Amino acid sequence: MARADLDKQPTDVRRMFDTVAKRYDLTNDLMTAGIQRSWRRSMVAAVDPHRGDLVLDLAAGTGCSSEPFGAYGATAVACDFSVGMLQQGKKDRPALPFVAGDGTRLPFLDDTFDAVTISYGLRNFVDPVAGLREMRRVTRPGGRLVVCEFSTPTNGAFRSLYMDGFMQALPRIASLTASASDAYVYLAESIRAWPDQEGLAALVAEAGWQAPEWRNLTGGIVALHRATA
Repeated sequence: MARADLDKQPTDVRRMFDTVAKRYDLTNDLMTAGIQRSWRRSMVAAVDPHRGDLVLDLAAGTGCSSEPFGAYGATAVACDFSVGMLQQGKKDRPALPFVAGDGTRLPFLDDTFDAVTISYGLRNFVDPVAGLREMRRVTRPGGRLVVCEFSTPTNGAFRSLYMDGFMQALPRIASLTASASDAYVYLAESIRAWPDQEGLAALVAEAGWQAPEWRNLTGGIVALHRATA
């Protein structure tokens, strides 16, 4: 099975990501025309890592989003529930620490991390608020949360083009590199169904994080949400 449905049963979502792991990074680069690299840099800057920080990168996949923290002297733990993603990540980035874990039942003690980040993964949780609460639990008092997630373009004309045009073309674009293009049908559907910027900020606050705020990237295709434990 290559595709999960919007009820987001964990087994189905895990199997879907196992299927696309081998070419996941390449496919993401193709789909975003490389823009995702600037989004990743913005995410790291929003975390504001310092030497000695311990950062949890949740839904880290192959560790592409975790690797940049090392340049700041921080240690990033790449956590994902897809064993296929973790295996590919360990092959591509053997120096990174990878941990298998469910985002709603994290295998870490309370107050462990200086910062927690998740990129394009919260949308796949069957219960996003439960996941955000778990992230809060494992973050030290005063620690940071950064959620980088697909969002709602702010310009009406661009929003229509993006939602109705690009989202429909997404599986065809993904099929150029990914054997399981049905997985990207789910991706498009999950983006359409996801709350807008204000809606996600409300979920972050509901989970107990303080002073949630966001910044739009690329016209709101992606938004960076920040909050404090």
